[in-house]
Amino acid sequence: MKIAILSRNSKLYSTRRLTEAARKRGHEVRVLDVLHCYMNIASHKPQVHFKGVALEGFDAVIPRIGASVTFYGTAVLRQFEMMGVLPLNESVAISRSRDKLRSLQLLSRKGIGLPVTGFANKPDDIQDLISMVGGAPLVIKLLEGTQGIGVVLAETQKAAESVIEAFMGLHANILVQEFIGEAGGADIRCFVVGDKVVAAMKRQGREGEFRSNLHRGGSATLIKITPEERSTAVRAAQTMGLSVAGVDLLRANHGPVVMEVNSSPGLEGIENATGKDIASQIIQFLEKRKQEVGGKTTGTRTRGRG
Repeated sequence: MKIAILSRNSKLYSTRRLTEAARKRGHEVRVLDVLHCYMNIASHKPQVHFKGVALEGFDAVIPRIGASVTFYGTAVLRQFEMMGVLPLNESVAISRSRDKLRSLQLLSRKGIGLPVTGFANKPDDIQDLISMVGGAPLVIKLLEGTQGIGVVLAETQKAAESVIEAFMGLHANILVQEFIGEAGGADIRCFVVGDKVVAAMKRQGREGEFRSNLHRGGSATLIKITPEERSTAVRAAQTMGLSVAGVDLLRANHGPVVMEVNSSPGLEGIENATGKDIASQIIQFLEKRKQEVGGKTTGTRTRGRG
């Protein structure tokens, strides 16, 4: 196959690993900075251009689109889809997962375990919003936050009221969620490929930190997950429409709850923690999907240059 990887930087660990895995399996790979792609939107022949040349002959596209460029990145991915190029994750699924509020509503409709969550614009009674999620301590999240940024633990009622009022004074969109204290500052990242969890790791926040993100100084270790956690992760990814996803779970007293479904999960932390070659599993899945949709895995010798 001829594969395009949409990534801002070819040297990033995940991009590099996917490139290596694809080339090892005999595919041609080209890394494209999504912000430097531009489009000719025409019904008779939609095109994507890059550095003055129309991109042609691609069989599949792997989106590694950061949250800050979701709007433009998904527009470029949509254009590839219009050209008949097979996406690893579809543009609509990525957009769906990036909207934290919408994704929680969709997961809730499917009966998937979630922390009790409140959302409001200008509540007349902030105290009622707080009590709705079980009172303090509680977690307040910016809808636009990523990698643990914009997430605040309010340990008292007074602190919760003050933080909510401050965010609303800045016209910020926020979620208010129950605090799952029994998780002990740890979560589980389940890496889903297709209909399977191919790897899982426990992420533990550093001492005194309730956020477990590796970008916030957390540590990652191999973990054995339960059948219920495995099923929850797969169902969450499928609800978003994602073929490849990182599903973050917390172990609550009443079972696993989903915190987030990530459409561009990083490979470095989980490959290092588990010792698994996840990049190759992703490429093998893409090969299988290409065969299922009836495409030939032709190489560069028979395809046009892009």
